[in-house]
Amino acid sequence: MEVFPVNQYDPLMPGIVMAMVAIVHVFLAQFAVGGGMLLCYFQWLSMTGRCENARLFVHGYFKWLVLISFVAGAATGVGIWFTAIQVSAPTIGQMIENFHWIWATEYLFFLLEIIAGYLFYRYHERISDTACLRLLGMYAFAAWMSLFLINGIISWQLTPGGWIEDQSLFAGFFNPTFWPSTLFRTIVALTLAGLVACVVVNTMKELDQEQKRTLINYAAHLLVPMIAMPILGIWFYLMMPTDSQGWVAGGSPAMTLFLNIAVGASLAIGGYAFVGLYLQKLYINGATATLLLLLAFGATAGGEFVREGSRKPYSIRYWIYSNGIFPDDVAKMRQEGCLVDDPYPLRDGTPVAGEITTRGAKVFRRQCAVCHTVSGINGVSELTETWDADQMRMNIAKLQHTKPFMPPFAGSAEDLESLVRYLKWFEERNDQVAEAPYEEETLKTIQKWLDAAGTASLSLPGETSLQAEEGDK
Repeated sequence: MEVFPVNQYDPLMPGIVMAMVAIVHVFLAQFAVGGGMLLCYFQWLSMTGRCENARLFVHGYFKWLVLISFVAGAATGVGIWFTAIQVSAPTIGQMIENFHWIWATEYLFFLLEIIAGYLFYRYHERISDTACLRLLGMYAFAAWMSLFLINGIISWQLTPGGWIEDQSLFAGFFNPTFWPSTLFRTIVALTLAGLVACVVVNTMKELDQEQKRTLINYAAHLLVPMIAMPILGIWFYLMMPTDSQGWVAGGSPAMTLFLNIAVGASLAIGGYAFVGLYLQKLYINGATATLLLLLAFGATAGGEFVREGSRKPYSIRYWIYSNGIFPDDVAKMRQEGCLVDDPYPLRDGTPVAGEITTRGAKVFRRQCAVCHTVSGINGVSELTETWDADQMRMNIAKLQHTKPFMPPFAGSAEDLESLVRYLKWFEERNDQVAEAPYEEETLKTIQKWLDAAGTASLSLPGETSLQAEEGDK
């Protein structure tokens, strides 16, 4: 098994660094998808004479779309790859290995999106309305196909479905949560495009308020599909693994909180858009439109947090744990240790007291660093500060039982003892205790706890956590 070091960003946990880039990118990418659809709609309104200033709006809006999508969206897209490889190279490797043709196809659609967008931006004033609509249609289709293809891969991470049995590309791509998430993201894309349109309209100084209101009311048509969001959300929830449902329904307070943020923000946007903008045809100023857009960003952040967190203890459900260790390798690592294939030294400046704490720091990097810091956001030293050494040893040895959303400890008794020594030393800075020779009795006790815990996660395919736990008894 190939081992890749996790780049630690203490006091920020690596997952937070990746999430900050990913959420911004998802927000911008979904706006780009919806923006193409909105522009097609307004181009059609102009061509059919339904909206007097639609053509003026199309030309102004597209400049925003190009700036945001082609520049910021592309930069954050590269940023996702860079940070993901820094944090969880094994997961990215699995995604590329299993879906390389899907990725390649998505890149072709992205190229088509860029070409169509550039041609429209460069020549829209010189070509016919029909040619403009065709270019915008090409742009919108290519952008949506990118969403379609990428969503198949990221939804596979949560619900690989039949792919687990035979690694079928079709079963993995069209997995249980594919359709509800694809439709949900499409509606989100339309919503973001409509809200950005409300902001853009308020920057058009050549229009009076009544003309702006007309454009805003047409843009509000793209917000109406939000009515279907609750149905799609419930459909997605029902397709999730049973224990994932438990995390978002109260099993993990953080995930429940972010779910409530996403739902609350979406309800606020949807209610205002449907009643105020669509039914009552109200005018919305730039400040209010910006506030609604910020709420949409909050809803996006909350939804992405829940989607990522609900995969625990895996990064690809039932296939690879969140720390990049494969379930089938845990038993082997219990025998050989988790550092046999890890040739990487600690980064310069990593505080250690000696050989044992150096080993402990490497064990932490191998098994914990993807989701935790030593001290900082989600810091293990703070989370365990009330535990004595024996309590820490037992809880880590039985990790999948004490914390079912975490993977089992994949290492030897010596690895675990080194990790405990390192964490205790980090808190107490007692070099003599940390670097004292291993005690045989302590190692035997740790091994007994490891054997009692077993090497399997409580989260198994086709089982709830409770059923799996009862089966172990």
